Amino acid sequence: MEDIIFYDRLQFAFTITFHYIFPQLTMGLSLLIVYFKWKYLRKNIEKYNDAAKFFMKIFAINFTMGVVTGIPMEFQFGTNWAKFSELTGSIIGQTLAMEGMFSFFLESSFLALFIFGEKLMSQKLHFLTGFLVFLGSWASGWFILATNAWMQHPVGYEILENGNFVLDNFSALFSNPWLLPAFLHNQVAAMVTSSFVVASVGAFYILRNKNVEYGKLFLKTGVIFGLVSSVLLAFPTGDWNAKNVAKYQPASFAAMEGIFETEEAGAEIILIGQPNMVEKKLDNKIAVPNILSFLTYQEWGKQIPGMDQFKKEELPDNIPALYYAYHIMVGLGTIFIGVMFLAVFFLWKNKLFNFKPLLWTIMFLFPFPYIANITGWYVAELGRQPYLVYGLLKTSEGVSPTVSSGNTLFTLLGFVGLYMLLGLLFLVLVGKTIHQGPRPQSH
Repeated sequence: MEDIIFYDRLQFAFTITFHYIFPQLTMGLSLLIVYFKWKYLRKNIEKYNDAAKFFMKIFAINFTMGVVTGIPMEFQFGTNWAKFSELTGSIIGQTLAMEGMFSFFLESSFLALFIFGEKLMSQKLHFLTGFLVFLGSWASGWFILATNAWMQHPVGYEILENGNFVLDNFSALFSNPWLLPAFLHNQVAAMVTSSFVVASVGAFYILRNKNVEYGKLFLKTGVIFGLVSSVLLAFPTGDWNAKNVAKYQPASFAAMEGIFETEEAGAEIILIGQPNMVEKKLDNKIAVPNILSFLTYQEWGKQIPGMDQFKKEELPDNIPALYYAYHIMVGLGTIFIGVMFLAVFFLWKNKLFNFKPLLWTIMFLFPFPYIANITGWYVAELGRQPYLVYGLLKTSEGVSPTVSSGNTLFTLLGFVGLYMLLGLLFLVLVGKTIHQGPRPQSH
């Protein structure tokens, strides 16, 4: 049984990690596209319209890849996680169905109109199609996060005699106290990714001395949006999320912060340290006293329960992975604020476009928001373990008893091979689009 659970979780982790490369860009990029189109309507300067259409091409490639890689995850609910689907399907099936029926169709329909229908409509109507693509992409995130929020903090449910979960309060799904903080943090994180990508493309054009005017526009827009979203990522959205974990999943909070033993006079915040699971401590620890208590409860001496306060079965089953994922996410987020602050400062001084060390830094930094986003999701999912529905349904109770570990491993290897080909195709298509530039016919 342990092998089955391991391979089922490994397969889902791989497929969802690869899948989330794509929607995190589309959700953020959709807002930037709306911004470029809005600027065009206000100023009637063609480069803003070109920018909107250029990034919508990249959006379309990401959207297509997201659809292709998202379909296998839906099937896994019925294969590897059949028991979970049987027990909770009447609840999570509703939000997942709404995501498909409302958000996906809204996004895909108006995406086609934006790309192919500009000559058939007014510019204001063209702007509206872009706005509806943005609305669809963010609504998609809302429904997916509503599903995950229920698994993290179940509300509005009743458990029948046969063990099935049924919804007895529909509105509770969308008023879940876990949902809004998680949604805002996720969407702002998507904005960070898209801002870095836009800024990176701009830096690339400037360094190559190609499409320089567009490069300056992309870089300026990317670093301004990047600074705002990076700050919002830390506060208030990140802070709000962390407080939610401390309130509703205290064992997970202790694990991700590396608190092995409860400290009587306030909890320290860990800057550096490696979990030692044998001796139940952090090795090579560098910490600042009382800061974690203040950040979490605004009280310097407030006690935060350590892992010693919980039974072993209540703790996450992979504490080192959770701890490192959390600290990678927070560390990268801090770096993003520093780099974007520096970039905006140089922009204000009219020196950004000529300062090559910073341009190179911005150009090569674009993969790291992807890493931060994915480790952020790892924090959420590893923190919920050993439960599928926190406190109610163990992961071991949700796997399909009829799918062997060998079958799961075989299909996982198939996914790895197929996704490698899809990844190469994606890189070729995006690379070709960037190489052509916003106005390929003029070069």
